[in-house]
Amino acid sequence: MGDEKKSNESEHINLKVLGQDNAVVQFKIKKHTPLRKLMGAYCERAVSI
Repeated sequence: MGDEKKSNESEHINLKVLGQDNAVVQFKIKKHTPLRKLMGAYCERAVSI
């Protein structure tokens, strides 16, 4: 009963990060992913651009 997930709930969320240079980077992460992991991935992508 309480353990069942609703069919419209997803384990992932889609995020768009807008940088200071107006570049948009999209991420699809799980809801329980720590924010520091997202920030690290963003920094790696920002350096490579």
